[in-house]
Amino acid sequence: MVDYGYTILYITDPVKTRLFYHGLLGLPIKAEHGSYTEFETGSTILAFNTKEDVRSMIPYEIPDKTGQQSIELGFVTDDVVSLYETIRAAGHETILPPTEKPWGQTVAYVLDPDGHLIELCSPLS
Repeated sequence: MVDYGYTILYITDPVKTRLFYHGLLGLPIKAEHGSYTEFETGSTILAFNTKEDVRSMIPYEIPDKTGQQSIELGFVTDDVVSLYETIRAAGHETILPPTEKPWGQTVAYVLDPDGHLIELCSPLS
């Protein structure tokens, strides 16, 4: 048996990342070590680190450009509209304003400081 423990996304600016995920989304910081930050997200951990730091620790060449978007992070909130507006007002790029889906869920999409696609969504009933 294997348990899914964490996701690490590579970033360029740890300060901007902390401001987005902790300051705007409100995720508690679990640990910080230099450019590495872990956020509490429930049963798993969402972590971020710079490519430079990872390159210094493992013998793997992480490319500067990773190509087109290939990951989406979803965050569940009771107030999609308010969170979307807070993120928009902070100057982050928005993709889709809060929209009610046919199944009754409200979703919105924004980009984090490194261009990761972020879904803000209401709980599924």
